[in-house]
Amino acid sequence: MTTRNFSPIDRVLVNLDQAVRTVFGRPPTTGRPNPAKGIAEAEFSEQERKHIARLMRINHTGEVCAQALYQGQALTARRPEVQQSMERSAREENDHLHWCETRIGELGDRKSLLNPLWYAGSFTIGALAGLVGDKWSLGFVVETERQVENHLDGHLAEIPVTDRKTRAVLDEMKTDEMHHAEVAKAAGGATLPGPVKLAMRLASKVMTRSVYWV
Repeated sequence: MTTRNFSPIDRVLVNLDQAVRTVFGRPPTTGRPNPAKGIAEAEFSEQERKHIARLMRINHTGEVCAQALYQGQALTARRPEVQQSMERSAREENDHLHWCETRIGELGDRKSLLNPLWYAGSFTIGALAGLVGDKWSLGFVVETERQVENHLDGHLAEIPVTDRKTRAVLDEMKTDEMHHAEVAKAAGGATLPGPVKLAMRLASKVMTRSVYWV
């Protein structure tokens, strides 16, 4: 079986298709089972249910951003192995996207209306990171995943202990994010400058606060 070599135009079209699937449809997953499957639903007050659903909406949008970042970085990566690594991580992030969407539906809520905006912004950032150079693009992955890990820890601390379904999803996501950071670091990811890390944290705060409500 031969591997097709995509032209730049082909790759742009593939990324456009991926964007539409991510924001409006259901992108292909790796086929891993949902870690919350088979776990009994807990009982919540209406306030608890809404809060958990909104936290999962934030996580869902975070995965939309992750998809966009990886796709943007893969588009402008210079080394084929870096491009392949980005695309592989993106496929695993699709699992997270599906798990979060499923949990939001179980809790009776909806995805964020701001997802198209956040996808576009994140894709642009990812593409620019790739243009700067592979070591910086990989370093961006490392820092992103570390911040996501801390973000997930914060949500796990807020979610009721009795909500084993949500916790199962977040625990599995955290494991994957840690792995993605390790892979990117091992591939030569550079340590980002302090101001860049700070800007990333500030952007994350804007996303989480807006998506919680919209």
